[in-house]
Amino acid sequence: MSGFLPGKKKLPFIIFFTTVVVLLAIWLWSASPDTVFRMIRYNTSGIDDYKIFPNRQLLASQTPFHFDESSDDSRVPQIITFGEDYEISLDELLKSNDTLAFLIIKEDTILFEKYYEGYTQSSLSFSFSMAKSVLSILIGCAIDDGYIQSVDQPVTDFVPELAKNGYERVTIKHLLQMTSGMDYTENDNPFDIHPRFYYTSNLEKELVKLRLREEPGQQFIYKSGENALLGLILQRALGTKTITEYMQERLWEPLGMEFDGMWSIDHEGDGLEKTWCCVSAAARDFAKLGRLYLNYGNWDGEQILSRNWIEQSTKIDTTEGSAWNYQYQWWLVSRESSAYMAIGHLEQYLYINPEKQLIIVRLGKSGGNLVREEWIDILTFLTKQVR
Repeated sequence: MSGFLPGKKKLPFIIFFTTVVVLLAIWLWSASPDTVFRMIRYNTSGIDDYKIFPNRQLLASQTPFHFDESSDDSRVPQIITFGEDYEISLDELLKSNDTLAFLIIKEDTILFEKYYEGYTQSSLSFSFSMAKSVLSILIGCAIDDGYIQSVDQPVTDFVPELAKNGYERVTIKHLLQMTSGMDYTENDNPFDIHPRFYYTSNLEKELVKLRLREEPGQQFIYKSGENALLGLILQRALGTKTITEYMQERLWEPLGMEFDGMWSIDHEGDGLEKTWCCVSAAARDFAKLGRLYLNYGNWDGEQILSRNWIEQSTKIDTTEGSAWNYQYQWWLVSRESSAYMAIGHLEQYLYINPEKQLIIVRLGKSGGNLVREEWIDILTFLTKQVR
């Protein structure tokens, strides 16, 4: 009889194998075949991911806006200093750390513009989470236009399916501040919700299943799911108009975008925009979003977005669990500075400094050898040195 029992050495393997099979079965059951196929095939996210998803097109403006250009190289420091004794040229720093585009604009004038690894002025680059800030702009537009009443409106006014999960207590402001208490884990574990949201071909189906982990308004926890739900709210508020069409109408055309762009969606046809990650645009056109905010929503005399929205989006607020440095999907640089940023995975940056009237765009295939804090230090150094 003992011959039919697993040996002590085999038992751990059997337990491990059984656990893997069970987890795989749960994964396959919880995700659609299309989602599983995408996750297995593409595995990790990259700067060219707009090529693997369906997209809606943003068409270059019929009246493009062009920044002025300066030929005075002395206005930008050519040497970057780290600590007391390490120096490197700005060009070498960018080139050696996987940068694809780098743009410095002060008072509507391009002072520095460099592209690497074959990228050009017209090259599209994936925004990753810089798209969260783009959606925040559109939420502000939607309030201005009457599609949404205010940030205090409950989520369930637009997504009643979530009432059974307690979302009648969650407001649009909670989502903007990422304090909703949503049960969502931000990591790349293939068995978790975050990769499933990225690769799913039915985002709406995933969104209406969201649950709460804690009471709304208790604490800030960064979760892309909060923005994804904001995207569904905006889409339902707009009715038959897509989010991309709304962006074309409210931003892409009036801001004079020079190049075509796109917004990735979950599936062809009536798909939903992946609002937390997936706007693709050229560096100069990302910079124009910065110009809009530098001018408090005014674009050459036309008020595109209310000044109040921009002020609320970029001021420190620690009420209802909010983090001082995260406001309405924008990152604040420090308590002492007026600067704020849109930040994306693999160190995509749209840096805005109202005091200096400065915009910096950095797009890249990764952060290279530099971590986020070091990149922010570099942007801060440039802000102080640019003239």
